[in-house]
Amino acid sequence: MFRELLRFAVRNIRERKLRSGLTGLGVSISVAAIVALLSISSSLQLAIEQQFSKMGANRIFVMVPGGQPGARSGLTERDVDVLERMAEFSYVTPALVIPSARVQFGKQEAPIRIVGWTADDIEKRLVDYDFTFQEGKFFREGQSRAVVVGANVAKSDEFFSRSLRVHHQLLIEGEKFEVVGILNSFGNREDDNQMYMSLETMRVLFNKPEEVSFIDATLVPGQDVDKVAERVKRELKRSRNDENFQVLTPTQVLKFLSTVLGIVQGVLVSIAGISLIVGAVGIMNSMYTAVLERTKEIGVMKSIGATNATVLLLFIVESGIIGFVGGVFGVLLGNLISVGVSQAATAAGFSIMKYQFQLWIALSGLIFATFVGMISGYLPARQAEKLAPVDALRYGK
Repeated sequence: MFRELLRFAVRNIRERKLRSGLTGLGVSISVAAIVALLSISSSLQLAIEQQFSKMGANRIFVMVPGGQPGARSGLTERDVDVLERMAEFSYVTPALVIPSARVQFGKQEAPIRIVGWTADDIEKRLVDYDFTFQEGKFFREGQSRAVVVGANVAKSDEFFSRSLRVHHQLLIEGEKFEVVGILNSFGNREDDNQMYMSLETMRVLFNKPEEVSFIDATLVPGQDVDKVAERVKRELKRSRNDENFQVLTPTQVLKFLSTVLGIVQGVLVSIAGISLIVGAVGIMNSMYTAVLERTKEIGVMKSIGATNATVLLLFIVESGIIGFVGGVFGVLLGNLISVGVSQAATAAGFSIMKYQFQLWIALSGLIFATFVGMISGYLPARQAEKLAPVDALRYGK
C-alpha cells in the first residue's frame, strides 16, 4: 500500500513541477545555509584542536588582562625571574611583541609585527614550538642583527614586491638586519605575517628594557598543569603585589575559544533556522493549494473506498518528498559553499581551516528537511482528510 501511495505522490508532484520546485528551493536554501554553517564551524573547531594538540598540554601562559603589552602594570623581567626559579618548569620563554614596526626592503617599506625571542636552548624550543624552515635556520645567541621571517612575509605581495631570501638585508626602524631563516607556513596569518629577532636586540631597538608582552612556560614532564598554574598565580601575586595578570593553560584557552565558537555557531544557525521556517510555510501553502485543486479527486478516492488515514498519509508523503528532495540539494549546496569558504580561507592565509565532509551533518540536514516537510504538510492533510465525499464531488459546481 505504501508503495502505491509513494508512486501516487511522486506523480502528483511531477504534475506540479514548477510549484513543487519553487517550494523545494526554499527548503534547499535553508538547509544549505545550516549545513554550510555547521560544516565551516566544525572545520574551524577541528583546526583549533589540531593547533592546540601541536602546542601540547604541558604549557602555561602568563599575560596582562586584555593582552595589552606595555600596560602600566604589565609583565616585566621580574615576572620571568619568578617563573624561572620554579622547579616545575623545564624552561621559560618570555616574548616582547611590537605589533607594527617599520621594515624596509630595498625601496619598499611595510609595517610588520615583530616578536622578540630568546635564543638559549633554541633546538629544544624549535621542536616544542613546531618551527620548521624553508631556508636557513633560527638565529643563535650573539647574533644581534639577525631576523627570522614568517612564510607570508617572505613570499606575499602584501609586504614586498620581491620575495625575501636568506642573506637579504632589511632596515628595521632604520637599523640594518640580515635574514637568516624563513619559516614554513603555520597555516594562520598571525604567525605567518610576523618576524622574529633577538629579545635583547629588541629591548635596545625599541627602548623597552624590562617589558614583556607574554610568558610561555613549559612544564617538566609529569607535572599537574592545573596545580602548577595555581602556584604560578600565588607566586606572581606575592612578587607583584597585585593581580593584574592572567595565568592560562591550553585547556582553558581551548575551552574559551570553543565557547565563543559555539555561541557564534548557535546564533548563525538560529538565523538560518528562520529561513527554514519560511520554507516550511511555503510547503504548507503549496499543500493547501493542492488540497483545493484536488478536492474532486479526493472525493473520487473516498467514494471508491480510500479511508481518511489514506488521504492523510498521501499528503504527508507528498510534503515529505518535497522536503527530502529540497534537503538533498541543500546538503549538496551547503557542502559546496563550505569547500568554497575553505579555499578562500587558504588563499587568505588560513590554511589550517580545511574542509572535511561530516556525514552526521549531511544526514541531519536530510532528516531535518524531510521532517519539516512532513510536519508542514500535516495541517493541509488534515483538511483533506475531513472532506466528505459528496461535498468534494460537488466542489466547483
